[in-house]
Amino acid sequence: MSSASPAAAPDVTNPDVVLVVDFGAQYAQLIARRVREARVYSEIVPSTMPVAEMLAKNPKAIILSGGPSSVYAEGAPRLDRALFEAGVPVFGMCYGFQLMATTLGGTVDNTGAREYGRTPLHVSKAGSTLFEGTPVEQSVWMSHGDACSAAPEGFTVTASTDVVPVAAFENDEKKLYGVQYHPEVLHSTHGQQILEHFLYRGAGIQPSWTTGNVIEEQVAAIRAQVGDKRAICGLSGGVDSAVAAALVQKAIGDQLTCVYVDHGLMRKGETQQVEKDFVAATGARLVVVDAEKRFLDALAGVSDPETKRKIIGREFIRVFEQAQLEILQEEGPEVAFLVQGTLYPDIVESGGGTGTANIKSHHNVGGLPEDIEFELVEPLRQLFKDEVRMVGQELGLPEEIVQRQPFPGPGLGIRIVGEVTKERLDLLREADAIAREELTAAGLDRDIWQCPVVLLADVRSVGVQGDGRTYGHPIVLRPVSSEDAMTADWSRLPYEVLARISTRITNEVADVNRVVLDVTSKPPGTIEWE
Repeated sequence: MSSASPAAAPDVTNPDVVLVVDFGAQYAQLIARRVREARVYSEIVPSTMPVAEMLAKNPKAIILSGGPSSVYAEGAPRLDRALFEAGVPVFGMCYGFQLMATTLGGTVDNTGAREYGRTPLHVSKAGSTLFEGTPVEQSVWMSHGDACSAAPEGFTVTASTDVVPVAAFENDEKKLYGVQYHPEVLHSTHGQQILEHFLYRGAGIQPSWTTGNVIEEQVAAIRAQVGDKRAICGLSGGVDSAVAAALVQKAIGDQLTCVYVDHGLMRKGETQQVEKDFVAATGARLVVVDAEKRFLDALAGVSDPETKRKIIGREFIRVFEQAQLEILQEEGPEVAFLVQGTLYPDIVESGGGTGTANIKSHHNVGGLPEDIEFELVEPLRQLFKDEVRMVGQELGLPEEIVQRQPFPGPGLGIRIVGEVTKERLDLLREADAIAREELTAAGLDRDIWQCPVVLLADVRSVGVQGDGRTYGHPIVLRPVSSEDAMTADWSRLPYEVLARISTRITNEVADVNRVVLDVTSKPPGTIEWE
């Protein structure tokens, strides 16, 4: 997705839409993101949606995602053949490819010959709609157990692997295309090019969706939703809430009051930064609520991470409700809306994606109490983090806000493994500040997605400091690289930087005598420890 203005901006109330049919894997979210990177608007729909409803959206194209099922399994997702006979261009990926093949009379076999991970692909029709301009030998990302052995009638086989005779097929007459692999992942070396070939050449879509369109669309939607009522925004100091607040501010102006809750769980110096940078950038009204004691009292004696998240979410809402009463007493009009910076990955990990498991409760999703008295305004709900940064830049927010590394709404409360206390928070704040200072000094801020610093509060390790034996807490460094938080890998930081961080923390932070490095990818580990 580009921030440049298109030559002819589309009607944002009725954009050229590509539907991504979700067959129960997180891949659907990533496909939607890749489509948007191609400057084409996308929406995700569940595979259970009737075909008539899909077609009623007047899609310019439809993409069928991968999924965990076998096309032969009982209860596996199906699609009405009418979808492929409606004249709408369709692109099937992995499970979607196999479903297209079997629905239209091709053959998919459970041969037991599985392919997982990087796989060499042999392109047999180099000038085809999908593969034009790409190498005849390329690396793709496979994840399947079944294999297509015969394409449906009227389809041309365009690629194969050593295991799968039909790894891609095309029917230009009916504008139906499919690949056995996952072009949406970066490991498929020409995947984005293949996807764009489908969008531009196969479906004939003009790339014209931009961040400017997102802003126009959301401003109109926010005005329609809020009307003449008032809204408050929970400003956390992070990128998401700042961009959400700036969008709503652009839409309704002084009908918005931003509320920053100083819950005592922020990193060193961040409260002061929020008060200075955000207000200067937007001119929004900001109310700062000192609620540290309230949160620490509520968290006393609690170690379970899910319980901590829910307590923090509950207390946030209670503080907002109190802020609502104060704003009502001061200004009169009803405050009926709560603005949140909820993103797509938040929804997916909280079980909001079709067929996805609940990994953990996000403060923006599963962490809110059921008796919430506000209607939510979530202008970023369909966006990924990189898209949010682009929107923030388009809105004129400063780099210090837009490029800030992600920080969870529950703050340091979920970076302390164990009970949250004032003493432990102060200890973690100092360790975290040192890590951030050294990463910035080394020029690594843009090279990593984020670096959570975790305190293992309920663990003591033996150490030697000075001439004595110590029992201190371990600190964990969790530097990760990612594009959208859906997946992540640990960042290979220079040893000398890690050494400086470790030396400074153990020298300068009382009760810490050990620093360890988390080298787990996501999956299997999440980015945050709790």
